[in-house]
Amino acid sequence: MNLKRFLIFTAMFLSTLLLACANKAEEQIKLIPIATDDRGDQASDIFIRVNLLGFRKSDQKTATILTKRDMGQKKFVVKDVKSGSVVFSGTVPPSIGGWGNFNFCHIIDFSGFNNEGSFVIECEGARSLVFRVGDAVYNSIVDSLLLFFKVQRCGPTNPFLHKICHLYDSPTVVGDESVGQVDVTGGWHDAGDYTKFLNTTAFSTYMLLLTYDFDPKRMEFDRNKDGAPDLLEEARVGLDLLLRMNYKPNKLIIQVQDRRDQTVGWRMPEDDTLKFNRPAYAGMGKNLIGIYCATLAMGSRIWRDRFKDTEFANKLLAAANNIFTLRKTAPDLDKNPVGLYQDSKYEGKLALGALEMYLATKNNSYLDEAIDLAKKADSDYWWSWGDINALAHYRVAKYSNDVRQLLENNLISFNENRRSKPFGEATAYSWGTTHTFLGVAMQAIFFKDLTKSNIYDSLAFNQRDFVLGKNPWGVSFVYNIGSKSTRYFHSQVAYFRNGYLPGAVAAGPAPAEILKDYNIPRTNFMYDQFNSPEVKYYDDRQDYITNEPTIVSNATAIFVFSHFYK
Repeated sequence: MNLKRFLIFTAMFLSTLLLACANKAEEQIKLIPIATDDRGDQASDIFIRVNLLGFRKSDQKTATILTKRDMGQKKFVVKDVKSGSVVFSGTVPPSIGGWGNFNFCHIIDFSGFNNEGSFVIECEGARSLVFRVGDAVYNSIVDSLLLFFKVQRCGPTNPFLHKICHLYDSPTVVGDESVGQVDVTGGWHDAGDYTKFLNTTAFSTYMLLLTYDFDPKRMEFDRNKDGAPDLLEEARVGLDLLLRMNYKPNKLIIQVQDRRDQTVGWRMPEDDTLKFNRPAYAGMGKNLIGIYCATLAMGSRIWRDRFKDTEFANKLLAAANNIFTLRKTAPDLDKNPVGLYQDSKYEGKLALGALEMYLATKNNSYLDEAIDLAKKADSDYWWSWGDINALAHYRVAKYSNDVRQLLENNLISFNENRRSKPFGEATAYSWGTTHTFLGVAMQAIFFKDLTKSNIYDSLAFNQRDFVLGKNPWGVSFVYNIGSKSTRYFHSQVAYFRNGYLPGAVAAGPAPAEILKDYNIPRTNFMYDQFNSPEVKYYDDRQDYITNEPTIVSNATAIFVFSHFYK
């Protein structure tokens, strides 16, 4: 036998031997009765839900065991992924209720564990997905969340994942047709479509500015080395559009494009067949005056102090002054003929506007007005783009103890709710659940800043953990954050990028009562076994209720997760 034939024969023999060994090993594995999580091929009635990004060492650390059989008094362990060794163990407490088809939900606490590394939780053969512990685990998430804003950029703003788009905004102004064409290019697309709104642009810009203002030293990071903190660089995109929306004295554009945007099919923004037909809409209301002026006034302070840019700071403040003078005669609420992002009240937003005008001008009458409006706004026990009374209460509370109590009223209610919920949910599910839960966490952070008390820390941790995987579906609702995350966002850019949408935050689970009123042609039901009759989540690109990301959710997320940034 020559050398060549010998080598071929040897290779074939080894290949056959390895295949036989592999088949034998596979047969042996199949004989072992193990329970796996929902990644596995075998059915399990035990699922361990945990924050899939992880925890800082000092955080409260909890997980929920979702199961069809009582696990009370069973043992659970935390294992180091690298070594396989048990690093923490405990006893499963009694169930606090059920969820959907699962009769038992057990909340386990391993807060006493603070080793750094990557870990899993095991109980009765079931195993969680991997999570990490370390003080820097949250550092990457803020960068990712900011990248989402670059994807949403519109106009000549150096967008990410798509080309420059919508350079003709807008050819007409509905409600003020005589003015002709106006320049309202730039800003961000609001969500998975290509419309733009003053209400959500102002809110999102304000949240970016507030995140910086809350802790400037921590938020000075400048990843692209262009001399400006990344947060403020992104906020400038919003500020520039807001200035353009004040298209003439005493007038505001409140929306660009209408519902036709949702009728022409999936396309990249640069290929929008409606790019020459995107009307602007004029409008005014005390609600819009409040959030608009709050944003420009805070922007003027930051640009004056941080950048020493007196010219831009003066431009922002002049626009804020111009619009704020209209608050006495403007209607309470804007009347958007398209019916999108309509507020139901104005007091909280106008209180915020008055407070920021006071901080920018030191006019004491604005402070008096802010306190009065904040009290009238009262506790709203909620958080959304339209329900931001808590934000006004936080900003005004530094000047009024009565107003601080209005903020705590929310937190008392949220805290009581989450104690009886298997996944720590602080309030009801809604259209935009993740945004609301993140808003609850933010309110807890506000209160801690005001009082230096950690009484509501666990409330904040529970909402944060829910969004990142400690939920019935065991999924992180932030793209590519954690070992399993939402993949099929309702986003046109993501659709043409094979699902890639960095930093996107899914709207999250919604009540079945809401979902039943919309005929959504879903095709992905991978999480259906964890849906309950009352609440459902679908990771489906057609589902604009549970799976659409928005700039408002993302902006609130940036504030919350920056709090955990090292």
